[in-house]
Amino acid sequence: MATVLITGANRDLGLEFVKQYANAAWQVIACCRNPALASALQELASQHSNIQIETLDVADFDQIDQLAHKLVKHPIDVLINNAGVYGDIRARGFKHLDYHAWTQNFIVNSQAPLRMVEAFFQNLKQGQQKLIVNISTLMASITDNTSGGSILYRSSKAALNATMKSLAIDLHDQGIGVLILHPGWVKTDMGGPNGLIDADESVSGMRRIIADFTLEQSGNFLNYDGSGMPW
Repeated sequence: MATVLITGANRDLGLEFVKQYANAAWQVIACCRNPALASALQELASQHSNIQIETLDVADFDQIDQLAHKLVKHPIDVLINNAGVYGDIRARGFKHLDYHAWTQNFIVNSQAPLRMVEAFFQNLKQGQQKLIVNISTLMASITDNTSGGSILYRSSKAALNATMKSLAIDLHDQGIGVLILHPGWVKTDMGGPNGLIDADESVSGMRRIIADFTLEQSGNFLNYDGSGMPW
């Protein structure tokens, strides 16, 4: 049975990833900050014996290491860095930026995904697919940025893209792949009610990309439908 580890698994895209992979008979390691409050995830796990819920705040690197130690003998085929934060507030734009919140954006959106790879590297090497998936955003694109704003989110996700592009090159010879995915404008808590697609369509598309991945695609920045995204 193939295994996927998903961060931010308690809601929105993360929860939909858990649902779809569980239905596809994968072993799912679903990570979130507070499982006791993750009622939808707990309900899903009660219906699927192949869902394993783990406590993980990705901003706490000690917790990442502790979980990696717990799972040291578990091969991981796909690691999905889904957990993310949007720290921008309309009233805290230029000249009023919250620099503490900006730092937290970089920790969660940029640093934690790489720390996850470092901690679970041996698990990935033991897996069959050996793939790292990062949920990014079109808002990380410098080319596409014609509207400005959202400085905290844009910059931290652009840093994620740059980090994972480098990692794809660094790990290529070891047979470990890296994907950077834009999930589309999804109707979620972060995307808002005006999103163009729902979580089911977004995750179904991203799962197709994951399933069809070849190492030659490592480092690509792709839309959920498989088309290329502008850097």
